[in-house]
Amino acid sequence: MDYQTIDYKVADEIAVLTLDRPDVMNALNTRMRAEITHAVKAAEHEARVIVLTGQGRAFCSGQDLGDTGTLAELDLERVLREEYVPMLEAIFESRIPTISAVNGTAAGAGANLALAADVVIATESAYFVQAFTRIGLIPDAGGTYWLPRQIGAAKAMGAALFADKISARQADTWGMIYEAVPDAEFDAHWKARAAHLAQGPTVAYRHVKAAIRGSLENSLTEQLSLEAQLQGECGKTRDFTEGVMAFLQKREAKYEGR
Repeated sequence: MDYQTIDYKVADEIAVLTLDRPDVMNALNTRMRAEITHAVKAAEHEARVIVLTGQGRAFCSGQDLGDTGTLAELDLERVLREEYVPMLEAIFESRIPTISAVNGTAAGAGANLALAADVVIATESAYFVQAFTRIGLIPDAGGTYWLPRQIGAAKAMGAALFADKISARQADTWGMIYEAVPDAEFDAHWKARAAHLAQGPTVAYRHVKAAIRGSLENSLTEQLSLEAQLQGECGKTRDFTEGVMAFLQKREAKYEGR
């Protein structure tokens, strides 16, 4: 695909997908959603970690309301089902770790795009806002799924109803994101985090994702069974053997991702 709304680069087994419509604060249009979906799927075959970030002062300002003509022509249900669902599922179900490096404003669907990743790292000057009720809508793009699981029903309800700005520091304290990083350290920090995952045991990372997500629905017995199954699979990997040997030999492990 010829990318026109994103910049996509792979180096050192890290795929960096940069939303690249800074003139509209990286608002999501039909083309961008298709390109993100395509790039995320491609990255699974070309890298061992995916990073989503934004160009300019915003991560993503949400849906581009000027993308579909008049409001009378806007079919939000169709757009969500046909364009957002494939994009969000591609990120959430990726076989390799995903990081959202939130460099600035993350609003509406842009906030929830960020939250679809496995790990969210934000610069301290960034903020998140579920802006939907400001225009008579409900949180979409997975917002009603991510938020109750990450910050609990009470705070999720307040964030959705009031559409307040939530600073990166506050999001960190609430558990909405993994960490908020000083602006001056942000680029170096998320790149180091991505490099760590790119050099790690990829199969184990994939099974970590499956185990933690499964725990939200499983009983204890079901979760213990899932742990046993996934651990058995990890124990058969070359990375497990390498990790044990490196530990015994007191050296850094060199994981191959298999």
